[in-house]
Amino acid sequence: MATLDQFQMLDIRVGTVVSAEMLDDGKLMALTIDFGTELGERAGAAELALHYKPDRLIGRQVMAVVNLPPGRIGAFVNQVLVLGVPDEDGGMVLARPDFPVPPGGRLF
Repeated sequence: MATLDQFQMLDIRVGTVVSAEMLDDGKLMALTIDFGTELGERAGAAELALHYKPDRLIGRQVMAVVNLPPGRIGAFVNQVLVLGVPDEDGGMVLARPDFPVPPGGRLF
């Protein structure tokens, strides 16, 4: 079991997708996400092709962990962990707020 202190170590923020494109493997989508003036834009990749088209993600708000160390997916540097849950077929459905909120807002 995780403690509340351990959970609070994760910095989960809302951001707005400003660009999206498919990576070479055809499964992963590279996102540029604006987290507001404090954090700016960050890059994240996720397997979204089952439910999302790149052009339909522009302007959509998403949730992401912003304080993990960067990781590499091939040549792509993943700066954030985009959050979602699997559907019945294992496709990723993005976690996002129900209503528009200012970019950079922290999950509490």
